[in-house]
Amino acid sequence: MSKQTFETPSTPQAVDAVIVSRRSIRAFLPTPVAQQEIARILEVAARAPSGANMQPWKVYVLSGEARLRLSRRILDAYAAQKVPGAPARTASYTYYPRQWTAPFIARRRKIGLDLYQLLGLERGDTAGMAAQHGRNFQFFDAPVGLIFTIERVLEQGSWLDYGMFLQNIMLAARARGLDTCPQAAFIHYHDIIGAELGVAASEMVVCGMALGYADPDKIENRLHTEREPLAGFVQFMDK
Repeated sequence: MSKQTFETPSTPQAVDAVIVSRRSIRAFLPTPVAQQEIARILEVAARAPSGANMQPWKVYVLSGEARLRLSRRILDAYAAQKVPGAPARTASYTYYPRQWTAPFIARRRKIGLDLYQLLGLERGDTAGMAAQHGRNFQFFDAPVGLIFTIERVLEQGSWLDYGMFLQNIMLAARARGLDTCPQAAFIHYHDIIGAELGVAASEMVVCGMALGYADPDKIENRLHTEREPLAGFVQFMDK
């Protein structure tokens, strides 16, 4: 849009503030979020660009008993998986690299270490780490859980589009004083999600997302991840 129809003197600062203040929150207050607020966030987010305007996103919005029921089923399966000899679960797709290399492995280790240190979990405390990971499946107690799916026939371009849609949701939520946490952990329980939510066989689970108001008293919400300086990933070329 042109400056005449959109930009005001405060617009860049306001947009920057929303982007910079977005964080993955891992503890939420029980404060409910109105359905019309969620609907507006998703309506705004759907303005994300997509190749040939395919709009590849599908969203299942869970609250109340629907959210609790899905969480219970996944947590039961998660607990069963911890029994020695239990078969590994198959994810709906491969999220992380099959072979970790620098600098990605160091970044992964650092965020894990920083979070566990905040929570007082020492190296080797597998039970404590497993319990913390399990909180994913409670949507970190957020009142709203979102499950995202995509048609299996769509290719990488649509996944790029999907990422922009997800980012739009998180930013639209943040602009309203809400917080989020995108969660790839749910892809390991796509079969349970499919059965519980009635997801068509033609769809695959992309991720989940917790949505609500951050609990300011929870120590895990003090985690601030680092970002690489521009010199580490940008080249300005004018000749």
